[in-house]
Amino acid sequence: MSAPLLSVKNLSVRFGNAADVVRNVSFEVHAGETVAIVGESGSGKSVTALSTVSLLPDNAVITGEANYLGDQMLGAEQKTLRRIRGNDISFIFQEPMTSLNPLHTIEKQVAESLALHQRITGSKARTRILELMEKVGIDNPETRLEAYPHQLSGGQRQRVMIAMALANKPDLLIADEPTTALDVTIQAQILELLSDLQRREGMGMLFITHDLNIVRRIADRVCVMEDGEIVESGPTPEIFDNPQHDYTRKLLAAGAGGKPAPLPADARPVLSAKDLRIWFPIKRGILRRTVGHIKAVNQASFTIHEGETLGIVGESGSGKTTVALAILRLISSEGAIQLQGQNIAGLKNAKMRPLRKDIQIVFQDPFGSLSPRMTVEQIIAEGLGVHEIETGQSSNQLVVDILQEVGLDPDMMERYPHEFSGGQRQRIAIARAMILRPRLLVLDEPTSALDMTVQSQIVDLLRDLQEKHRLAYLFISHDLKVVRALSHKVLVMKDGDVVESGDVDQVFQNPQIPYTRELMAAAYDLTSAKAAIT
Repeated sequence: MSAPLLSVKNLSVRFGNAADVVRNVSFEVHAGETVAIVGESGSGKSVTALSTVSLLPDNAVITGEANYLGDQMLGAEQKTLRRIRGNDISFIFQEPMTSLNPLHTIEKQVAESLALHQRITGSKARTRILELMEKVGIDNPETRLEAYPHQLSGGQRQRVMIAMALANKPDLLIADEPTTALDVTIQAQILELLSDLQRREGMGMLFITHDLNIVRRIADRVCVMEDGEIVESGPTPEIFDNPQHDYTRKLLAAGAGGKPAPLPADARPVLSAKDLRIWFPIKRGILRRTVGHIKAVNQASFTIHEGETLGIVGESGSGKTTVALAILRLISSEGAIQLQGQNIAGLKNAKMRPLRKDIQIVFQDPFGSLSPRMTVEQIIAEGLGVHEIETGQSSNQLVVDILQEVGLDPDMMERYPHEFSGGQRQRIAIARAMILRPRLLVLDEPTSALDMTVQSQIVDLLRDLQEKHRLAYLFISHDLKVVRALSHKVLVMKDGDVVESGDVDQVFQNPQIPYTRELMAAAYDLTSAKAAIT
């Protein structure tokens, strides 16, 4: 085999005087091959990847070797690093919304890389950008160049990140959880895109992920990391068919399973929507006349009972979160919305506010939704003060009780969000919602950013809380396995329309339309996902 593009030997990393977070890690990446580093959050995957190109903070102490085609990257001069980073070695990060500049258009951001590394500007740069956009599968790229990141869907933003990474034809691509927050069909498309581009360009790829299903599909070799060490490595088929380490077997067995408790026989409707329509006007000209509409949701109808979970699935831009925002009365909509028999569709903010404690939401990213300046106690108890809830107990005791209910130690209540793992932060977010004793909980991708083992724990927690309090859930997710584990009924949305609905087993076992079958193929049969999406 030819010399490796990247050779890492005995790499160790620590921050300040703390213990090593990466210990004696060694691996190689050759041209045209994909090496996956897998493990749970905190295992050292991303730190390892970032250290190979000296992108860690100044307080990082790094020992060992990281050679790129003979250039020692550790301790290299900034001139050498600038020449290699973004040119010979490119990165794709997990969350494109935080990686892209919200103040600059897509064209300007891709053009910046071309100007910096290849001195390409003007019309030549625009031609190259359009070529890249077409290569990564962005429809009508000419119309997207003047768009800002917030105007694109999650899949489109990730495609832009891939276009930026490929702009300078790198030899090595480092992809750090590039598909974690994407819908299953978009995820399948992005993985197929990366594999196809790798074959055509002859790149090496270092792929960081916690999802072994992705690894099985895309990787040639696998390194399994636990607590900063590579505990097992080898060819992908060998690792999957004959894992040697207990931790590898644990990862392979992880994932949400089981079913929710049966619906109570006397369950009453908590929320119902009929002919829900959300159209956003397009206004142009000096007089801002309405010239058209963005039809986000068309005539969605459903009912959620006590103790019942309604799952909503579909690709980015299908209208899932828009439905949730309308239910929460955070955006305007047409059609009827009834909360425990009361029509809330036309209520103004003043009349809606007392009812908000009955509908709470848990977001996808717990770190982004929790204030970094507030302690856990302050975060969880905040809603009690906002809604002026009197329970006869001190707020401190209520926080203690709810922390215990979600499986956290009350002694942690004086800590801040950054001191917790992703799974713990999501439990805090659930506690913040649950302390108000809502009747309906909107769960917007609450497990998508979590490791498989933690994901399973959160699903178990949500099922326990639902059964104990007869909670109704509106569950939005792109992970169909989690939807099946938690939901009683499911709505499948595409381009603002509910294209299929019914009991979860009925829809999953016997999907009626090609789009639903496409979703199932992407989620359950990765080998046929390419055929399904083409």
